[in-house]
Amino acid sequence: MNKAKHIGIILDGNRRFSKKIMKAPWKGHEYGAKKLKNLVEWCKELDIKELTLYAFSMQNFNRPKEEFDHLMRIFKENFEKLKNDKKIDEYGIKIRVIGRIHLFPKDVYEAMKHIMEKTKNNSNYIINFAMAYGGQEEIIDAIKKIGRKIDSGELKTEDINKEIVNKNLYMSDQPDFIIRTGGDHRTSNFLIWQSWYSEWFFLEKTWPEFEKGDLVECLECFNNRERRFGR
Repeated sequence: MNKAKHIGIILDGNRRFSKKIMKAPWKGHEYGAKKLKNLVEWCKELDIKELTLYAFSMQNFNRPKEEFDHLMRIFKENFEKLKNDKKIDEYGIKIRVIGRIHLFPKDVYEAMKHIMEKTKNNSNYIINFAMAYGGQEEIIDAIKKIGRKIDSGELKTEDINKEIVNKNLYMSDQPDFIIRTGGDHRTSNFLIWQSWYSEWFFLEKTWPEFEKGDLVECLECFNNRERRFGR
């Protein structure tokens, strides 16, 4: 029986994959974007109800201009493809984009907003794209929201607890486990509040090389782990 219902993935190693196949850096991102369609099918087969995908960090805004411009093109094209993908409604997939998405170029931002609005009433599956995202930035933004509520009298300082913080994050859902592809063994500011008890798997494979067997292996390993939550 699959015990995991929500998994996070840090989609890392796209540029290294490009280097392996001796192509321009953004080609790896194109391969990685194509892999997402397969991932959705695998998760449906394996009864995983929610995915949170770390696709673009706050630090990624510092990428070289040519690569950045190609990334923006890839994001816009793929969010627009999702808008016209019949399987999104057929499967009942809600798409959320979490992060400081107002920082993206207007056309990319509008494509994100459109797909979120179009799928907001779907409820069978959820895909969260972490874009212009950082875990520390998320907590800072939550503190600011809470501060504004205190200033307006909506909230008292003494009422702040874990539940209040959860409500003011971009996303309160907690992944059962998180996969990082690409060979690095760090969490890179991803879901630092929500992953407080998530299991972690670090894979040497780059994201474009990730296959269903890798997901199944992580799932089986997770299902065999005893999660005691400090007890």
